[in-house]
Parts: sequence; structure tokens; C-alpha cells
Amino acid sequence: MKFLEQVPRFIFFTGKGGVGKTSIACATAIQLAARGKEVLLVSTDPASNVGQVFGIHIGNQITAIPAVAHLAALEIDPQAAAQVYRDRIVGPVRGVLPEAVVKGIEEQLSGACTTEIAAFDEFTALLVDSKLTTAYEHIIFDTAPTGHTIRLLQLPGAWSGFLAEGKGDASCLGPLAGLEKQRSQYKAAVDALADPQRTRLVLVARAQQATLREVARTHEELASIGLSQQYLVINGVLPASEAKLDPLAAAICTREAAALQAMPLILKSLPCDQLALKPFNLVGLDALRHLFSAVAPATTAVPVPLVHALNLSALVDEIAADGHGLVMLMGKGGVGKTTLAAAVAVELAHRGLPVLLTTSDPAAHLNETLAGSLEQLSVSRIDPHEETERYRQHVLKTKGAKLDEAGRAMLAEDLRSPCTEEIAVFQAFSRIIREAGKKFVVMDTAPTGHTLLLLDATGAYHREVSRQMVDKNLHYLTPMMQLQDPKQTKVLLVSLAETTPVLEAAQLQADLRRAGIEPWAWVINNSIAATQAQSPLLRQRAHNELAEIDAVMSKHAMRYALVPLLKEEPVGVERLLALSASNQ
Repeated sequence: MKFLEQVPRFIFFTGKGGVGKTSIACATAIQLAARGKEVLLVSTDPASNVGQVFGIHIGNQITAIPAVAHLAALEIDPQAAAQVYRDRIVGPVRGVLPEAVVKGIEEQLSGACTTEIAAFDEFTALLVDSKLTTAYEHIIFDTAPTGHTIRLLQLPGAWSGFLAEGKGDASCLGPLAGLEKQRSQYKAAVDALADPQRTRLVLVARAQQATLREVARTHEELASIGLSQQYLVINGVLPASEAKLDPLAAAICTREAAALQAMPLILKSLPCDQLALKPFNLVGLDALRHLFSAVAPATTAVPVPLVHALNLSALVDEIAADGHGLVMLMGKGGVGKTTLAAAVAVELAHRGLPVLLTTSDPAAHLNETLAGSLEQLSVSRIDPHEETERYRQHVLKTKGAKLDEAGRAMLAEDLRSPCTEEIAVFQAFSRIIREAGKKFVVMDTAPTGHTLLLLDATGAYHREVSRQMVDKNLHYLTPMMQLQDPKQTKVLLVSLAETTPVLEAAQLQADLRRAGIEPWAWVINNSIAATQAQSPLLRQRAHNELAEIDAVMSKHAMRYALVPLLKEEPVGVERLLALSASNQ
């Protein structure tokens, strides 16, 4: 493996959700530990599953992995980090300042912006605090899906510039009070990230055109902020030997080869490794130890009974009966939410119903999936940069109109705070929810952790409105109330028939239920068990799926649909319609 040669102290794995970053990061950690190196494996993903991979609870403290000598792990828990951060800011003033002022500071620290800053605070400490990491020769970062990671990695420069120019006022009191103290730590983090002698970044992708295009964009964005030492790993490539006597395997091999041939030129210049698709699930030490090794091909295909379930079109029948409403597709990155959101929207529009298809994913690619248009269907995207600029201009035009020149200048500086983006994105989300009162709004959400931060902001807004209501009998409606109403909102949890995606979807379902949101259905995507594959490797993977499909059907879902792995990528209106109607 090229990326494992002369490994520097810090190594980052990033890429689109679901491409195998966690598995590769864990396997890398095991291999370096086997060389006798002291290794710390860190997850910066709000929806981390490193603990699941190793079969132990890790959490927000450095934890030794008992079965692997020289290896420890840490999952940066955004909520726990935020609480520690809040305590550090509020603790010194509690009992000193009036209680009303303290409550005001706590309110400022309650949003998703503070959560992200607090997690980043821990992340940068691992890069520069020798007391925390002096015992480790290598620190491996398993990062969040692409959009969240780019935002995280841009923060050292963004905050350093923000602090250097002295921007911000009382509205950013909580975050800035902490950030000011961290100025030198953030500068040191920027230096460490940009030093190829200390840091290597590994882009992980699959042999799919959309994924490779996104990785090319990630490469350029990260290079622009100084992370130039990059490697590429193409994960899960189906061996060409599996194509014999199996039309499905042959079609997959053909499209993967075409995707690799059409790889953006900027990626072809990077050191590159390919990892073959394995017949086993990448959970547990034995599987991880074999990830980088060649696995002898199976010679016989295991018997797999054909699984029967509803197709996606049958679920849309029920959705369409309501005439309008919000349909949110949620789940782990890489399970196919964008494709299925497009398929649901196209199905509804094909029936003559007005539909808005939108996304809150920072790494959105809805237009690439649709590759066309359809009457009754419109497409939009919550773009954080555009929404933030729109919000800034609105505040300057309204609140700023009553201020003098000096006041407007102070307001403009305040609105450059990174915290402003949280407010702007939330307002855009609220506008879209209101649209669902007169048409169907199908939302392709960001990967799980980012979506939960958005819902947390929604919940905070709901609590604030409730608190400020003097007349409790007065009717009011908040976005969270709409999300909690099954007549107005249907949440579809998307998963693959694999251990980790099913576990994570089940955890997300529990989180949503705690917020008073009941998921309406599950969709198991790209199921091999729902096909008649003959390839021995695909048959083995289909056999592995059966237990996960049974868990969804018997334990997790009130209603569910099964979408088979298709010969052709479901890109374009016609193929999306075919996907909805497809069944074994």
C-alpha cells in the first residue's frame, strides 16, 4: 500500500460517506500497531462507529483496545465536548454575574455552532498538545463525511483570521471567549496540517463516477487550504474474475472500469491504491486484519433464498395519498439517500403531484443524479454560503437601516462571525418546511451527524418560542412541531443490508424518537439478496445480508421496502422511475 509507506505522525482519512473510511482507518491503525508503533485512532465524525467496528465502547476519552497491543482510540463526542466547553466558559462567572446574565450566556452556548467549535477545540488539541499525545508515534483521524470535514479543516484558518481581525461582539460572547484563549493552539494546528512531513491526507473513494468527481473537488478544496500531501484509495472494487457467467457482476465490473478510466485528471496524478471488494463484513479484528491482503476467491456460490418485500413505488403509493407533506430521507453517508430521494420525488412528480426536491447536504449532487427534468418537479439546495450571505444582507437592510455608520460597521463585523451560518441555514430549513403545506417537499439530508445538529437547532428554536409565549393558549407552530406530526412529515431511514449501516440507522431512529419524531419507514438499498446474482463473491455477500434484512423487518421497522442492486447506475429520470418499481 503506497499510503502506508513512510507514514508521517498524523494521517487523515476522508471522503464521501459510506466509502469505507472507518474500516481503512481501523485497519491502518492495526497494521501500524503490529509494527510495534504506539498508535492513537481518533474519530471526528459526529456519527462515529469506531467502537462498533472493534466491538467495544470507546467514547470521549482515550481508551486502550484490549485485543490490539500498542493501540488506543478516542471518539470525539460533539455533545460531551460542548458540555465541557460550556462549563469552562460559564463556570468562572457563575455566582459572580447576575443569574439572568449567566442564563443569557448559556443560551448563546446552546446551539450547533458551539457544538462544532467545541469538538474542533478537542481536535486541535490532539494536533498540538504534547501532553495529550506524547506517548503516540502515529495519530490516525477517521473523519466525518466530506462536507463536514472540509468545514472542520477550514476552521483553523477561518478562526485565526477572525480573531486576528478582532471581529465579533456580545452575540458571539460564548464561542469567542473560548476561542481567544486558543489562538496559539489554532495557529499551531494550521501549521501541523499544512506540513507534509507531519501530516498525510488519504482520500477514500469507490469506483463510481459521482464519488470520484466529489473526491476531485475535495482534493482541490483541501489543497487550497494547504493540505497538499494527498493519497488516493479506491475501495471495494469488484474483481474482474467475478464477471464470468453473471450478468450483474459483469455489469458492475464494466461500470467500475469505466468510472476509473474517466477519473478526473487531478486524481490520476496522486499516489493511488485499489482495494478489492471482500466477501465478508468489515467488522471485527479478523476482518480488519485481512482488509489489505488478497483473499482467495470463492469457488462455489452459497445458496441464498430470494427475499421478498415491498418496492419503493409501493411506499410512494401511501405517501402520495396525503396530497402534500415533507418527506425526509435520513441515514449514514453513502447508503444512497440522494438517489432514493430523487427516486421518490420523480415518482410523485410522475403522478402529476407538485414536488420540490431539496438537499441540506454540504456535498450535494442532486442534479448529477437527476440528469434531466420533469414537469411538476423543481430542485433546490440549502447552500450554507449563499444562505449566510442572504441572511447578512437581510439583517443589514433591516436592523442596520436604523443604525449610524459606526453602528452599521459593528453590525457588519458581527455578521462575519462563523456562528452566523448556523442561523442562516436554520432559517432556510424552516422556509422549506413551510413549503410542505402546499406541495410535496422531498429532502435529501446530510449524513447523520450533520442532520442531527440541524435538528438540534430546530429543537432549540422550538424551546425558545415556547419559553417566550406569554399566553400559553395562543396557537403557534414551530418547525419541530411539524417534524413531530406524522401527518405533515414522513421520515424514511435509508440503510444498506450491512451491520454498521443498520446499527447506525437504529441509533438514529432512537435519537429521533427521543426528539418526538417517529420514523415512518425503512428502505434497504442496493440489496444483493434481492437479486439473482450468481457470482460466488456476490452470493456470499447476499448471504451475509439476510440477518441484517431480518433485523430490520422484525425489530426496527413498521414498514419497509427493499431496493435491489441494479446493473446500471440509477442516474436520470427513466432509471429512477425503474428503480422505484424494481423488485426481485
